[in-house]
Amino acid sequence: MSKEKQLEESLIKQLTELKYIYRPDIVDRKTLEQNFKAKFEVLNRVRLSENEFLRLREEIINPDVFAASKLLRERNYFQREDGTPLHYTLVNNKDWCKNDFEVISQLRINTENSHQRYDIILLINGLPIVQIELKNIGITARKAMEQIVDYKNEPGNGYGNSLLCYMQLFIVSNSGRTLYFANNKNQHFAFNADEQFLPVYELADIDNKKINNLHEFTQKFLTKCTLGEMISKYMVLVESEQRLLVMRPYQIYAVKAIVDCIRQNRGNGYVWHTTGSGKTLTSFKASTLLKDNPEIEKCLFVVDRKDLDRQTREEFNKFQEGSVEENTNTETLVRRLLSTDYADKVIVTTIQKLGLALDGTYSKNYKERLEPLRNKRMVFIFDECHRSQFGDNHKAIREFFPNAQLFGFTGTPIFDVNATYSIREGDQAFNKTTEDIFQKRLHAYTITHAIDDKNVLRFHIDYFKGQGTQNAKPGEPITQQAVVEAIINKHNAATNSRRFNAILATASINNAIEYYQLFKSIQDKKKAADEQYVPLNIACVFSPPAQLIAKDGDQQSQKNAADIKQLQEDLTQEKEDNQQNPEEKKKALTQIIADYNSQYGTNHSINEFDLYYQDIQLRIKNQKYSNQDYPHKNKIDITIVVDMLLTGFDSKYLNTLYVDKNLKYHGLIQAFSRTNRVLNDTKNVFKNGALGLEKAEISLS
Repeated sequence: MSKEKQLEESLIKQLTELKYIYRPDIVDRKTLEQNFKAKFEVLNRVRLSENEFLRLREEIINPDVFAASKLLRERNYFQREDGTPLHYTLVNNKDWCKNDFEVISQLRINTENSHQRYDIILLINGLPIVQIELKNIGITARKAMEQIVDYKNEPGNGYGNSLLCYMQLFIVSNSGRTLYFANNKNQHFAFNADEQFLPVYELADIDNKKINNLHEFTQKFLTKCTLGEMISKYMVLVESEQRLLVMRPYQIYAVKAIVDCIRQNRGNGYVWHTTGSGKTLTSFKASTLLKDNPEIEKCLFVVDRKDLDRQTREEFNKFQEGSVEENTNTETLVRRLLSTDYADKVIVTTIQKLGLALDGTYSKNYKERLEPLRNKRMVFIFDECHRSQFGDNHKAIREFFPNAQLFGFTGTPIFDVNATYSIREGDQAFNKTTEDIFQKRLHAYTITHAIDDKNVLRFHIDYFKGQGTQNAKPGEPITQQAVVEAIINKHNAATNSRRFNAILATASINNAIEYYQLFKSIQDKKKAADEQYVPLNIACVFSPPAQLIAKDGDQQSQKNAADIKQLQEDLTQEKEDNQQNPEEKKKALTQIIADYNSQYGTNHSINEFDLYYQDIQLRIKNQKYSNQDYPHKNKIDITIVVDMLLTGFDSKYLNTLYVDKNLKYHGLIQAFSRTNRVLNDTKNVFKNGALGLEKAEISLS
């Protein structure tokens, strides 16, 4: 007997010990379908004629795995031969543990072009849900993965024209290493044209220790209730991309910790998951599970900037279309808080809007209207809780909702060593930490875990000292000129011939303006000297002085100014800079936006700054298109910033950060982490990095 066969038999034995029913009689398409018919009839308490079953089979077999996956989780309609309706389900969605779990081996689905045989398949109510491919010790798990993908891409394969279309998960193992990944259409193990690669997962325990041994993996992952829970709760159907996602182990542990904390009413907590680890998905799943909890009045997902409000809302709606609506102003937020509509149970908002709603002095008296909610059970989930969760708005939330439970997500917690916000009690001042605010840590997944798992990329830092500038002082034109020239010379190498893009972080608005003007003048000279030179596309974004945007009696301008003030809540340097010589800054930004309009054929203005800011973010993300699909003239190579885009902004096509400002502690990690999103092997090879300038030194990746 081959070692692979021994491995297969050992796994089947273990699964039967876990109460799976082994069905050696299910060997081909016919026996698979006969078994499914029997399970379907028991589940739905019905007897189907052969013709009815054939028609049902045609209706439910769908070559689109995403469509089939939706059908698997929904209540569906079928018209019987006598015209009566049959409302049916394929699985018990309310209690997955009560479904029928079976294991089969060496199934053959033969078609004219395909004679594939599958090692082990797990059936739930007769439907093939999990496929396990085994290889001998010494043969890499990648071989099994390639085999699965090859099977799926063969003409006439069973995944699109048989019950195999319901396959949710693939597991591959050589006994010593076990991996799993979701089923999706158009899957390639190698990189496809868009260079999107196959997401692969390793199981881990709550302390992030890997579980690779097949026996241990089976005991932890493949018990009937655990597998049922994974498929029903912890797989996400991403509507906007029509694909299946499997939540990673650390995401599941965090969600369970929050849900258990709420179910047992055990106070508050925070989740330390590093930047880039998928906190939005984790919080989305926690929110959706709370939506069905009748004891919870509302679940608010709270961010601290308008642009993060928009980004989070878009992310939530990407997972589930229409799951959250825009709160255009505080009045809308208050109405949704008071609404009894199920759709309004989960709300994404900013802490600033929430603070206004709870401000008893505000003219519209929102606080009085919200009084009926005061003693209700409310849940607040704070995104990036290292930032604005230490101030008056947070205090107002805690005081107004005494029965609320508060949960925070952060990639960079505040500890004593990096605490900068303090409160006074009598004659003493105390630094406030994340634990002071949120009581206890529920789960941790740090940047070292994420780098080891290849969920984010390592940082790479080089240093370059501008030649001939040893005696120059920081901020002097010659120093900045040397920096600009160094960036121009190194940028193509750092970004794989502009395949990726970069941010230049500066210490002040004045510095940003100076850098922008230097890039213009130096590149104009280079172009005049060399017609073949293709200039870098430079954008610059910083918030305008809000006091110069509002016009007396103009309601729209007043709203624009209010939006800018809200945006500046977390832009400490920009808010401070705009108090000095605001007219000059407004004039400079107006010219920068005019240049932008000229470059990109847009029509932005400083008075509608938010639209300009959104456009810049979109172009940074749209680097993904090839120059043929999206010409270089439409892209941004380098965006000059002060505070903006250094926290909370995600783009897989940003790989380089040039830094001319002092960064430390959580601010340093947050800024560096803008570059570390995983895309493909190319980005990894080209060393995404954070690049710093200090005393006329610039570090270049």
